[in-house]
Amino acid sequence: MIHAEAKSRIEKLRALIEKYRYEYHVLDVHTVSDATNDALKHELYTLEQQFPDLITPLSPTQRVGGEPLPKFSKVTHAVPMLSMEDVFTVNEACDWLARVEKMANKHVDIACMPKIDGLAVSLVYEDRKLMTAATRGNGKIGENVTMNVRTIESVPLMLQGDMKGRVEVRGEIYMTRKDFAALNRRQQKSGEALFANPRNVSAGSIRQLDPKIVATRPLRFFAWGLVANAGQSTHIEGLERLRDMGFATSPFVYAKDFNDIKKFFGDMENKREKLDYWIDGVVLRVNDVKTFDGLGVVGKTPRGLVAWKFAAEEATTRVQSVEWSVGRTGALTPVATVAPTFIAGTTVTHATLHNADEIARLGLKLGDTVVLTKAGDIIPKITKVMTELRDGKEKVIMIPEKCPVCGSPIERRQDEVALFCMNSTCFAQEKEHVLYAARAFDIDGLGDKIVERLVEEGLLSSPPDIFRLQEGDLALLDRFGDVSAKKLVDEIAKKKIIDLDKFILGLGIRHVGAQTAFALARAFGTLEVFVSATAEQLVAIPDVGEIVAKSISKFLRSPQSHLLFDAYRDVGVIIRKAKTITQKLAGKTFVFTGTLSLLEREAAKEKIRLLGGSVSGSVSKKTDYVVAGENAGSKRDDAHRLHVPILREDEFMRMLGE
Repeated sequence: MIHAEAKSRIEKLRALIEKYRYEYHVLDVHTVSDATNDALKHELYTLEQQFPDLITPLSPTQRVGGEPLPKFSKVTHAVPMLSMEDVFTVNEACDWLARVEKMANKHVDIACMPKIDGLAVSLVYEDRKLMTAATRGNGKIGENVTMNVRTIESVPLMLQGDMKGRVEVRGEIYMTRKDFAALNRRQQKSGEALFANPRNVSAGSIRQLDPKIVATRPLRFFAWGLVANAGQSTHIEGLERLRDMGFATSPFVYAKDFNDIKKFFGDMENKREKLDYWIDGVVLRVNDVKTFDGLGVVGKTPRGLVAWKFAAEEATTRVQSVEWSVGRTGALTPVATVAPTFIAGTTVTHATLHNADEIARLGLKLGDTVVLTKAGDIIPKITKVMTELRDGKEKVIMIPEKCPVCGSPIERRQDEVALFCMNSTCFAQEKEHVLYAARAFDIDGLGDKIVERLVEEGLLSSPPDIFRLQEGDLALLDRFGDVSAKKLVDEIAKKKIIDLDKFILGLGIRHVGAQTAFALARAFGTLEVFVSATAEQLVAIPDVGEIVAKSISKFLRSPQSHLLFDAYRDVGVIIRKAKTITQKLAGKTFVFTGTLSLLEREAAKEKIRLLGGSVSGSVSKKTDYVVAGENAGSKRDDAHRLHVPILREDEFMRMLGE
């Protein structure tokens, strides 16, 4: 593949992956299978390794996950909860080990663990007492779910032993097959809906606002990582210390070479269906702690850690119907309804078809028997049509000629594969635009069903209408009384002041996500300057390419955008100016280790960036300073070895001018 082809493919992959990541991690909407997502991410990662000059901070491989839900208070992780790169074959796993040993310049031992299919959380203890529990969130900021996690009996409220100070433990909340079956029997007996699979019920339970509900769910916790250094020199020693502290840990083995790794993988794959919990692969981690830290991070993925996923599972079923949904941009997406099929612990009833081209590529018809491929517990992918099983009753899938929601004309734009509704006032688009803006403004309580009802009633047709809502408008609707109406109106009023980057995000410009919005805000400073930006100015921003710049320019030059800005101004929305970036620390790279007492780590990183500096996750010869807080880890040792200056927190604060 030539450079230009790779660039085009990478841009398309990034856009699609980010869409699915947002839907799954932020909205809890499952529109594609793990198999599809894994394959897309793997292709993107492989292409970026072949063309490293095309890697940008906006790439899904450089980030973790989506934004945290607004139901709970936020917790900033002292050490980011990073993601893992996936491999799928023996050769890929072997290549990973070879790369690691080449970079480490020595033979390395590997800690092997099953990859539990649950919800990752971080537990922080102070002087042995459980203080906070947080979800992964976006990797940097998670949801505070302490009261819910306290209901899980396998989570110690107080550590055993004589641990002092701060200890951070990471692990997986999950449910056993036996407990899951018993829970569904209770649901059925009480006439309530059955849960789809253990991972969904685990994640949904932890996000319940009432801990009493969580206490009724048979959740469990496996610890798989000790973040704070408690004297362990290897990862397995850390797991053993976790057991001593009172945690259950997943099974693990020590592997001295790749033959041991293959044996563990094979054993886990053979035992998979016999285990009392769901797994979708094995985790391989460089065992020696210093070697692991020294390997550093590429993007948002530690080099010394990889997930070797099991082969995708398959089943056959029949396609019953195809429905077309309309998104925020007007794009029509076909979703197949299939005869209920049980795969990997999940009863599947839907499969995403992506677009009309995918239907044509598969040659799919209504009534066809198809192969569903699945590598997890989310919606699978139709990978094959079994034409030899056709009986002549199959029907052609009709591609819409009009929008299925509003009946307006649709068209296929140049260089696009999707069909688009051309009615900008389409009900579905209006609803999605309002929802998107509500999330950007972080308005709690304005969810999918409420927005849908308000749009139906004519109370909302565009995002600025949110700020025109009155208590009387809401009190007459179902599910709203005087108290709940006042609560929502008060919440909306508090969110009238918004940062420029979040405002830009809420505009819903195609291809502009949170990271791009942040870059635009920093580059232009105010909304007035941003609105007058030229295409040349946009392309000059490192995080904005030609396609994104074209999309932004088209939006800014449209009459609708000016009407939107005027409407926001009329309802009293105030947009904060972006903070000015100075060059005081230009060209300087910082690394943090340990716990800061005067400033949260994310706030410290933000100050460095605002002064023109950068932050890295690992120490190298290119590092200018290592900032060492309390309980500093191996990064301080690396700094000594590489003769990198080490700053105490007070010295760092003076450097910032504070």
